[in-house]
Parts: sequence; structure tokens; C-alpha cells
Amino acid sequence: MSDFALVLNAGSSSLKFALYRAAPGIPWQIEARGQVEGIGTAPRMSASDHTGAAMKTSQPDAGMRDVSAALAHVADWLRTTFSGSRVRAVGHRVVHGGPRYSCPTIVTPEVLTELRALVPLAPLHQPHNLAAIEAVAQRLPDVPQVACFDTSFHRRHSAVADLVPIPRELCGEAVRRYGFHGLSYEYIASVLPEVAPQIAQERAVVAHLGSGASLCAMRGGSSIDNTFGFTALDGLCMGTRPGALDPGVVLYLLQGLKLSVQEVETILYRKSGLLGISGISNDMRELLKSSEPSARLAVDYFVYRAAKEIGALAAVLGGLDALVFTAGIGERSAEIRRRICEASAWLGIRLDAQANASNATCISSPGSVVSVWTIPTNEELMIARHTRRLVGFR
Repeated sequence: MSDFALVLNAGSSSLKFALYRAAPGIPWQIEARGQVEGIGTAPRMSASDHTGAAMKTSQPDAGMRDVSAALAHVADWLRTTFSGSRVRAVGHRVVHGGPRYSCPTIVTPEVLTELRALVPLAPLHQPHNLAAIEAVAQRLPDVPQVACFDTSFHRRHSAVADLVPIPRELCGEAVRRYGFHGLSYEYIASVLPEVAPQIAQERAVVAHLGSGASLCAMRGGSSIDNTFGFTALDGLCMGTRPGALDPGVVLYLLQGLKLSVQEVETILYRKSGLLGISGISNDMRELLKSSEPSARLAVDYFVYRAAKEIGALAAVLGGLDALVFTAGIGERSAEIRRRICEASAWLGIRLDAQANASNATCISSPGSVVSVWTIPTNEELMIARHTRRLVGFR
């Protein structure tokens, strides 16, 4: 009988999963990964094995409505595909850990209650992260679960970096800048000594660019600052989120336009960013293909904000030695990388056009003062490592 750890990353309309085999004395070995997409509309499942080859899957019923149903479908598929095996632990991505959870933790009823209280701080992610934990608890009540937080990696920032400048008595312990995408940044920091040892201990800005987008200033593999703040609305322009926004705009929406709090929340989390600017799509691939002026404006703004924040984080670090691109857009869009690097050329960045076009690991020219890298992230493996450490696999 083989022992596995299951890693889950639940979203509003998708459930990503990865299955890792536990073998004594060696690192986790990926056995399968996949996802159920289109939950609530047109659900479909895909999976691949450890080589990346497509695996045969059973397609969900059209009536699948929630994460719990998607998990049941994945569980049935895993049971059939890997018969005779057992899940020893389940690790979850949880976006917000609040002021208390500064490192991964085993889930208890008390932990779950405290994480539910953080839903207003991450309404786009937290409810679905917790729904997956609850669904696993119902199906596998004796299997330990580990919550791994996107905020944890940033908890060693200076007090100045995490300060929210409103009256101190209103902040308490909870109102502070947290930073997110921490599991992705933690993974990048963990592989730099092997992939790019010359920058592992230097000053780097890592650009996690996807539907959610942020930058992290690192020194010696530790987070110094992050473009996200109290919530995952701050910083860069994203697929449906605006990024940095004058708070007066929110007041105007509430007071001037008389929108409800719920309407404003929907605008900020689901209707802004690339989608709001373009009126076409939140998908960078579609916007790059489009000839519509609004699509070009959305792409231009995305690049502008990224370049502006790279400059700001370079100031925080006192200079810059490396720029690292990761996540969906960062790993796959040579065009966006090119535009951001050209806008940041004043820092001493010189791109190798051929290396960039071929998605090479190092994409800067030999004479570039700041080296530029493309490194795929792996949040699932980071979660699996934390799960193994906490649960005690041998």
C-alpha cells in the first residue's frame, strides 16, 4: 500500500489538486496533478501524471455546483486510479492567515473558526479554501489537514513596511499590511540556490504575474516588502481587481453614487482590473490578441503599474540585482516580460530577445547590470513540504 499526501487549492469555480507519494528518506514525488474547472457552469476535469502526460479522467455531471461536489468527484477518481493507496494527509492553500497564523498549521475546529472570521478580508478566496477543508473533514474525518497561508512568508517585514497609517486605536492587532502569494514566493526563494545561485543571497524583485498579480522584494531569500497590503486588492492591476486605488474612489462609490457595500465589493473584486479597463476580458492572452483600443490600454496600464512598483521596490532594497518572473503571465508571456523590462531599462536591465522568446531560465543579456530570470512556481509542492513536516511523514 502506498501513502499519499493530497494538496488542494480551491477557488470560486475551480478545484486544483496534486497527489504526492511519500517514500521514506526521499523528497515528495509528484504522482498526479489536475483540476476541475467550470464549477457551477460547465464543469470539466483534467489531470496529468508525473511526466506531464494526460491521464484518463471521468467528466463531472453538468449539475456540479460547489467545491464539495468537485472534491467528491476527484476523490472517486483517485480511489479508482490509485486503488490500494491511502491519503495520509491533506494540505490546503489558505489565502489569509490573519494576525495569528504566521506559519502553516494543523487544522482544528478552533483554527477553522478563526479562519472563517477572516473571510471579509479575502472574500474572493477564503470561503472556497475553507469549503475544501470542511468537505475533506466530512469525507476523511481521521485524516490530518494542514492550512498553508499566503500571508506567512511576509510576516518578518519591518514594522514600517507593514504599517497602515490610520489611527492606532482602529488598527489593533489585525489592521496591517500582510502581503500575499507567499507560497509562490517561498517556493522561488527555495529553488534560487540551485537554479540561480548567483542571486540567491542578493537583492531581487520577484514578479508573480497571473490573474492575481503582485511583486515581492527579497533580500537573501527573505521577503522585505510586497505590493499587496491588508487585502489582496492592493498593488498591481490584476485580472478583475484594481490594485492600488485612492480610498476616495471607494468613498465616492458609496456616497456619491449611493452604491451598497456589497455592490462596491463586487466591483473591486470581480469587475475591475484588466476586465474593467478593457470591457472585454480579464485574460491577458485575449487582450494581447485584440486590436481594440481598450484592450491595448488595459495591457499598457498593467505594464505601467508593474514597472512603477518594480522601481519602488528597488528603492526599498537600496538597489536591484535581479528580476524574476513567475506564475501564468510571468512564465508564459514573452511579450509582457519584454514590455516590463523595457520600461525598467533605467535600472540597468538588458533583455536577451532570443532567450526571452524561448522562455529560457535566464533571459537577460550578458551585459545586463540586473539579471532577469523566468522560474516556474510550484505552490503545490511548497504545501506538500509543509504538510510532510507538520504531519510527520518519514
